[in-house]
Amino acid sequence: EVKLVESGGVLVQAGGSLRLPCVASGFTFDDYAIGWFRQTPGKEREGVSCISSSDGTTLYKSSVKGRFTISGDDAKNTVYLQMNSLKPDDTAKYYCAVGGDCGEAMDVIYLTGNIYWGQGTQVTVSS
Repeated sequence: EVKLVESGGVLVQAGGSLRLPCVASGFTFDDYAIGWFRQTPGKEREGVSCISSSDGTTLYKSSVKGRFTISGDDAKNTVYLQMNSLKPDDTAKYYCAVGGDCGEAMDVIYLTGNIYWGQGTQVTVSS
């Protein structure tokens, strides 16, 4: 059974930092891509970043580039999203997901193939 568990979401002040881990199980970590997505009420879920476990290729939405870093730890089957210089606009529920590969088109980050989602973790950035 594919399972993804996110954690680390809290209330943080603008300018602060957070690291969100996504612990994965039930599949071979090296063969897939893992992405971080976020969603606020009334809006569509948007891709924030993605990493291809096979070659380490990373993608970022333009609004987080230079502030967020995605990385993977194969030994722990965990992908991290390091978020620095947080802004109130970063407030959202953050989800990790696994799919076949990462893709990007016109600043839209997406996963290909069958996609499995975690339950999400809430990040709130106060001004």
